[in-house]
Parts: sequence; C-alpha cells; structure tokens
Amino acid sequence: MNALPNSNADDSDEIDLGRIALMLWGEKFAITVFALIGLALGMMNYANSTPTFQADALLQLEERRGTLALPEGLDKLIENDPRTETEIQILKSRFVMGDVVASLNLDWVVLPKTAPLIGTMLQRYNLPVPNFVFMRPYARPGEGLTLTLLQVPPRWVGQGIALEVTGPDSFTLLTPDGTTLSGTVGETLRDAAAGFAVEVETLTAPAGREYTLVQMSELAAISSLRANLGVGEQGRGSSILQISFTGTDRNKVRATLDAIANTYLRQNIERSAAEADSSLAFLDQQLPQARAAVAEAEAALNAYRQEQEAIDLTFETEALLTQVTSLEAQLSELQVQEDEVKRRYTPSHPVYQQLLAQRARLEERLAQLRTEVGALPEQQREIVNLTRNLELAMAVQTQLLTRTQEVRVLRASTIGNVRIIDSAETAQFAVAPKRNRLILIHLILGVVVGVGFVFLRGWLRKGIQGSEVLEANAIPVFATINLSADQIAKSTSRTANDILALTNPTDLAVEGIRSLRTSLHFGMLDSDRKSIAVTSAAPSAGKSFTSTNLAVVMAQSGQRVCLVDGDMRRGQVRKFFGIDKKSPGLSNYLSEEASLETVVYPTKVDGLMVIPSGYYPPNPSELLMRKSLRDLAAVLDENFDLVIFDCPPVLAVTDPVVIAGSAGTTILVVRYDQTPLSEVLAVKRTFETSGLKIAGSIFNGFDPKKAKADGYSYSYNYRYDYRTRGK
Repeated sequence: MNALPNSNADDSDEIDLGRIALMLWGEKFAITVFALIGLALGMMNYANSTPTFQADALLQLEERRGTLALPEGLDKLIENDPRTETEIQILKSRFVMGDVVASLNLDWVVLPKTAPLIGTMLQRYNLPVPNFVFMRPYARPGEGLTLTLLQVPPRWVGQGIALEVTGPDSFTLLTPDGTTLSGTVGETLRDAAAGFAVEVETLTAPAGREYTLVQMSELAAISSLRANLGVGEQGRGSSILQISFTGTDRNKVRATLDAIANTYLRQNIERSAAEADSSLAFLDQQLPQARAAVAEAEAALNAYRQEQEAIDLTFETEALLTQVTSLEAQLSELQVQEDEVKRRYTPSHPVYQQLLAQRARLEERLAQLRTEVGALPEQQREIVNLTRNLELAMAVQTQLLTRTQEVRVLRASTIGNVRIIDSAETAQFAVAPKRNRLILIHLILGVVVGVGFVFLRGWLRKGIQGSEVLEANAIPVFATINLSADQIAKSTSRTANDILALTNPTDLAVEGIRSLRTSLHFGMLDSDRKSIAVTSAAPSAGKSFTSTNLAVVMAQSGQRVCLVDGDMRRGQVRKFFGIDKKSPGLSNYLSEEASLETVVYPTKVDGLMVIPSGYYPPNPSELLMRKSLRDLAAVLDENFDLVIFDCPPVLAVTDPVVIAGSAGTTILVVRYDQTPLSEVLAVKRTFETSGLKIAGSIFNGFDPKKAKADGYSYSYNYRYDYRTRGK
C-alpha cells in the first residue's frame, strides 16, 4: 500500500506504525467527518426505532402434594422435584400459547401505514411536518384503532385488508378480493357472501390515514408469541421460573404475560384435578365388586355353619386364620396399588419393581400358611377358608371405601404445584434500543469507515509521495516546489498575471524555484551547453509553470534567458507573455518560414526572451529532426546565459527525446501524489534507449498538509517554517 508507507520508497514488508499514526493524524478531519456522520446516523436510527418494552413475572414450582399415597419405602423412590425443564416446555406449548392467543385475539394484527425512512420517527414524535396530501396516509403519535371482531374466510388468512379512515367514525375497506366496503365505528360490517365480518371498537385518526388489517393463522400467532417469550430458571435448582415478554406496546406486553402466567397456572390445576378424577373413577368401578364379594363370602360361611351345625375353631386355628387373612388383605391392597402404579410407571421402574418384590415375599409366606391350613381337619379347614374369604372381602371393601374418601377430599382441595409469586409488570423504560450503546456503535463504525476510507484512498493513490523514491531510483531531485494556492486559483488561465514569480515572489513555490536556480547553477558548471530541456511523463505535471517561472527567476538574477516553447502540438507559453496566436515561432523557424530574429520576442522581464511554438504543424516530430534545431540550440547558447526548452510529455510523443538530444541537460518534472513511479521509470528507460540521460528531477506541487498525513512532512518542515519567519 502506497500510503503506509509508500511502497515505492521501501520494498520491505515491515509496517511503519509511526507513519501510519502520522497519516491518520493528518487525515483527522476526514475521519472526524465520518465519525460525525456515524453519530448523526446513530441518533437518527435511535429516533426512528420503535421502543421495545419488557414485562417480567415470577413463578414457583412446588413439589406435588396430595397425590395418592403409596406404601412406606415406595414413596421415597418417586421423583418429587418439579422437573423444571418439563414445566418450561409445557409453558411454551401450543396448549398454553393457543389459549392465550384466543383469549387476547393476538392473531388480529393492525398495522398503520408508515412513511418511508422516517416512518417510525413520524409515528413517535410530533414533528412539524406540513399536512401535504401525500403525507396524510402516514401514522402520527396518539393515533390508532382497536377491533372487537375480525372474521375472515380461510383464503384471506395472512392477507392484508386495507382500511382508510374517511371521517371521525367512518372508514372504507378494500378486501383481498377487490371489494370495497364502508363501515362505521361500533357497528359490525359483514360480507355474508365472502364470510367476512369486522367491527371497529375505537378509531382515533383523522381522515386519510391508512391501516392494514391481517388475520394471522393460529400457528403463526403462536410462533410470534413464542419468539417474544423468555423462560428460565432463576438459580440452578431453585424451582423458580422467571418469565418475560417483549413487545412495542407497554400495556399489551403486561396483559399478554399476565395471560400466559394465568393460563399456565389454570392448566396445571386442571392437570392435577384430572389425576384425582382418574383415580376416583377407578375406585368407583371397584366398589360394587367389593360389596358383592363380601355378600357372597358371608352367605357361603353362614350356609356352611348351618350345614355343619356350628363348628368352633381352636385357638391355634384362629391364629392361623388371622395370619392368612392379614397376608391376603395385604396382597389385595398391593393389587390395588399395582393397578394405580402401572398407570404411571413401566414394569422396569424401581417403584414397580419394589412393589413386585414385596408382593412375592407376601405370596411366599401365604403359601406356607396355606400348607399349614391344608393339614387341618377337613371341617376346620373349610371353616378357615370361608372365614378367611369373608374377612378378606370385608378388608378390601373397607380399603376401597377409605381410599375413595381420601381421593374425594384431594379432588376438592386441588390447587396444583405452581404458584405465581410476582405478577406481570412492565419495566418503566424500554429495553431496546439502548440509546447510548446504539449511538456509540454508530460512532465507532463511523471512525472505522473513516479510517478505512483513508487507507483505501492511500492505496488507490499511485503517485510518488516522497523525493526519496526518486533518489532511490538514481534520479536526483534538484528542488521541491511547494503547492501554491495562488497558482491553483489561476490554473485554468495563461496570462502575464499568472506568472507566480511576478505576482507573488514571496510564495513558497517561488522559493522552491530559486532553490532550483541554485542547483542548476552548480549542476551546469561542467556542461559545455547552456540549454536545458524541461519535460514530464504525462500532462498536468507543471512543466510550463516550472519553465516559465524558472526563466523569470533566472532573468531576475541578471542572466540572459531564452524560453523556447518546444510543444508544437499544444504549446501555451505565449499566453503568459501576451504573444498573439498567429505570431511566428519555433515551427515557423524550423520549417524555414521565418528567421530567428522574427521568432524571438522580448518580455517585460529584463533579460528574458521568448520563442513561442508558432503554428501547430502536422509533422512536429519531423521538423524537430532537422538540423535547424541543433543550429538553433547552438546559436542560442552563444547569445544567452541559459536556454530553457519547454517540452511536451515524454510518454505522449517522441518530441522531448529529440529536443533533449540538442539540449545540454534534461530535467524531469514529477508531480507530487500524481505521477506514478512506473511512469518515471518508463521515461528513464526511454531516454536510456536513445543514449540520453535524465540529469535530475523537480518534485512539483508538494503539499505539506498531505505529506504530513502520509508521514513525509518531517522532510520538509524547514520550508514551511521559512515562510513563517519571512513574514
């Protein structure tokens, strides 16, 4: 990259951070402008952004209480934690969200028409905008409408229905089918054929405002609701859920979150009640069978006693009967519990497995007791069996009755395991956009873009930016001529008033030319010729400016100087000295149409003579190839102390090379930040191919401010200070 630093001056890959810092400091104005633009865009973006509000609520997930009792030991295996992640998914389910959408009609969307670019700003602030006709459809602060009914056919779901306010309480609708309907606030507007109905409850907008009504699908409304809902556990394992909801309407945000929390609470209670209802239905189904079993066992025992005429049991037999009955009652209770457990767990669950293990132990003990009962006499054994059946049936009936009463009590007192700790409340200030953060981001982006612009401009600048670049390529720099503000203002004209050495002799550019005069004086001491050819690689380098002012400065020092306009294609030197366009000049002399005396013109500067280009010939290169050019150079050398040939650009035509062959010294004018090094090297190769050599160069148009931005100003500070001291 040429700007950090110029690659022409240094081929190393190292980055000069100091020069980069100087470059950025020099371009601080441009970077500041971009930063201010970023700041303005940030403020505009903030003003044109719809504020987003957030409501928060707090829920507590409690352990489930009032569930059906399990045997001691089994209840310790049941997971009593609230299963936070499960509850979060239930909270965000379509079951809950759909109920909220339906209760608050969140699938009805009313969109005001907003102006391009500044629509939100115009809707938020009372801007002094004239009420032009084209501005009437756009929303303003405090305006809007609410609906109490919106019914659309399925084919219109998701499509916009245009509404235009026509009066204080009237409006017109344009349906997706292209039908226009007129309605009044508070009255239901129907289109029975299309299956469409709408009722506007309130309308606070002047005539001309436009809105769009949209009936969203339920899934789309639920998705939108979920996107703005946030749910998370407050602290790991705390069983406290913090739910939040964001939106652009402060009141609607609070109402929506409140509806979500209450809907979730209600379904939680209903879910707990449904569990009790299921258990109660099972128990009610078992009770009639238990009563029938008691009656049947009692009848069988009485019948056998009557048949055997009241057989009494021994103490040992009664004890054995009591144990058998107790075990069978426990097994019966376990069977009821198993029926309940199998509805909640799979057979591989630890709760189910422990229940099966307990039943196996009881059945093993019961089998042993039944073996002992089998050893009793037949009549006692039968009495034992019948008595056992009766007691077992009565125990089952009693257990079912007790459990039924328990479940009825639980059903009546069901409150769920969710509690609302903090109801929904909207924060006082909007959570987005963050004004300071947004403006700071835009400001930083502005600075970054500004720095990028500076680097990009430096990368795109291919011109030489330091005299050391020329020195490094074996092209000595005779002088550096500063950029002159006066010369820039007069760059489009060519008159005697535009010769800077005459109009402003104290200008820094003139001081640079005087420095050039001194360099040429010592540089041409050993030369046998007194003529120099001034050329450049391309136009606009400042050849004519340099040649003309150099000629004036040389003449002012007491030397006899002749300035020759060697550009017979576009020569303009004559204009500086007020010479008529039709006056004969160099082309006339070379074509032998005029003598030397007739083409040399005096000027107002003592000691300075000028030979203009003359008419523009069709074959300037051929004229310059004639021997008369060398003869002219020889004659001028004899009669003047210095002869300056103002030549055309080298890369455009071959004329400068021909003129340089007749001149003693060739000087190349290089324009700061415009002339690329590649062009300079091309000029050098062109001269070397012709057996000529460039004696040196002039670094023209040097801008100290730009150079400071590029990190080169330290090389030329003495010139800037010189002018300050000269005042």
